[in-house]
Amino acid sequence: MTRADWRPALIVAMTLLLAGCGRPPAAAPLGAQNGAAGASASSPMAMPMMPHADHRPRHGGIVLMNGDLHFEVVMPRTAHYQVYFSNAVRDPLPASIASDVIITVQRPGRSPESLTLQINDTGEYWEAQGQPVTEPDAMARIAYVVSGKPYWIDMPYVDPVANKK
Repeated sequence: MTRADWRPALIVAMTLLLAGCGRPPAAAPLGAQNGAAGASASSPMAMPMMPHADHRPRHGGIVLMNGDLHFEVVMPRTAHYQVYFSNAVRDPLPASIASDVIITVQRPGRSPESLTLQINDTGEYWEAQGQPVTEPDAMARIAYVVSGKPYWIDMPYVDPVANKK
């Protein structure tokens, strides 16, 4: 079996593990809402979201967690990287919630490419442009600082759009 054969299963397993699947969600605080204004009582949007119950990507990336903080990493093979942050019920947070956002791509047999991301013009997410990634076995380290605490995670280089083909 080649790495390409087991890569989709690894991606699913990592996503489930990091998303905390299998543990019961904590109760939402009283009065917490994560729905559309004016949604009817029968609409699913009228129901309060449970923390950590929604790990759907909203920007075409992979959703990961660091405690109650969610972050979506968009890593297309064109290497236009984006990182979005959201809270426990996936309400968007301003990019300024984090600092020192860096993505380091490790391609087999090459020096690492380390990119310091910048907050985009709207203040919604972090972004950077790197060199296109063609190697199927590339890895990425996503690192940032939140509330003075550094965090990083290594993962296989994942382009969800390319993997859907």
